[in-house]
Amino acid sequence: MEPTLLIVAGPCVVESAELLHTVAEHLCRLCAELPVRFVFKSSYRKANRTSARSFTGIGDEQALELLLEVRRTYGVPVLTDIHTPAEAVVAASYVDILQIPAFLCRQTDLLMAAGATGKIVNIKKGQFMAPESMVHAVEKVRLGGGKEVWLTERGTMFGYRDLVVDFRSLVLLRQTGCPVLYDATHSVQQPNVGERSGGRREFVRALARAAIAVGVDGIFFETHPNPEQALSDPDTQIPLAEVEGFLHELVTLWKAVHQCGFVVP
Repeated sequence: MEPTLLIVAGPCVVESAELLHTVAEHLCRLCAELPVRFVFKSSYRKANRTSARSFTGIGDEQALELLLEVRRTYGVPVLTDIHTPAEAVVAASYVDILQIPAFLCRQTDLLMAAGATGKIVNIKKGQFMAPESMVHAVEKVRLGGGKEVWLTERGTMFGYRDLVVDFRSLVLLRQTGCPVLYDATHSVQQPNVGERSGGRREFVRALARAAIAVGVDGIFFETHPNPEQALSDPDTQIPLAEVEGFLHELVTLWKAVHQCGFVVP
């Protein structure tokens, strides 16, 4: 079967029902017209914030119910983050894919609990982790009972307030045998700039194209109708109006790379 580009996209965090439906409807329509597989993502709660005054969510149960509503309304798989073993059990009843945040990718109890739910588990590679070391995170999920594990590259710490993308990581992560995704928006973050993370949104599209050329199974990105007004990651989310052009770029390059056979085995 011809490989298909996986797109994981949505707003950074659940802010409201209106936001989720606006973004989900737009993304579902665009992806239905393209040869891609689409997964909707949004965090029901943000546990890792720069400041204690930062927005963390509208309430766990309300946010999870809204994600379930998106799942049912649009018939699309949904991904969300979890932060503790107890959250794994709760979130698993609402979504299809559990995501392990980058800072928690070594947490054995969390990884095993996520695997025990039987859901797909997407592990973000820690900014402090060598790609070769992610084999241990994968093993923990599988020891917990997980069958399908994805790995997502989101950049490596470069000094105190910047990230860089080492594209060798995409090749090395693939050696685990897991599908590999590239997180195009978190990779351009500039952590801890004042009371929030900053970022360089202007590099998102170029770096995503580079990841496709190196060889990945999917692209992860966050999008918002008005990023400047977003309650989380306003400097890195892609304006929703620009997503159509972005997706067409990715699909065009994906086709060219695969037709030429220039993909990582």
